[in-house]
Amino acid sequence: MGAHASPFAADVRAVLDAIRRIVQVLRASSREAEKQVGLTAAQLFALQQLSASPGASVNELAARTFTHQSSVSVVVQRLVARKLVVKVISKDDKRRVRLALTDAGRAVLRRSPEPVQDRLIAGIAALPAAQRQMLVQALGSIAEVLAAADHAPPMLFEERGREGRVTRPRERRAPSARARRA
Repeated sequence: MGAHASPFAADVRAVLDAIRRIVQVLRASSREAEKQVGLTAAQLFALQQLSASPGASVNELAARTFTHQSSVSVVVQRLVARKLVVKVISKDDKRRVRLALTDAGRAVLRRSPEPVQDRLIAGIAALPAAQRQMLVQALGSIAEVLAAADHAPPMLFEERGREGRVTRPRERRAPSARARRA
């Protein structure tokens, strides 16, 4: 009996299939957001969360998006540059900066698709606490094997460029016949 028929192989395939399905839905959602409103899925999600919590700070937006503050800050900078969000000094405390949607930001949200991150978060939240903890541990272990943890990960589908800055995701081409043979 070959290794591919083992329970280990079946488990690995089931896990990889689930990851592929999740990534496929996230990628399709990101493409749809790019196509419809010219924003990455991360930018659309941040815009949507800011709409639900007007006047949030970057830290509050990071909490709402379940993302590190530095990653959200980069996305917010892009939204500010596109004039979809403005930074407003708090009237109560001049040291605090609040974020607000512009009219253009609200217009983008009206014509945008629903961010898939909401469904992903709902799916995770619906798991019993013990399963969530197992998921945290299992995915954390896999992530440690795959990636260096020297910086906060960017928001979903808001990738970092060579200089560490966040860039828009690129479409990947299918490998050439030569690359597939190698």
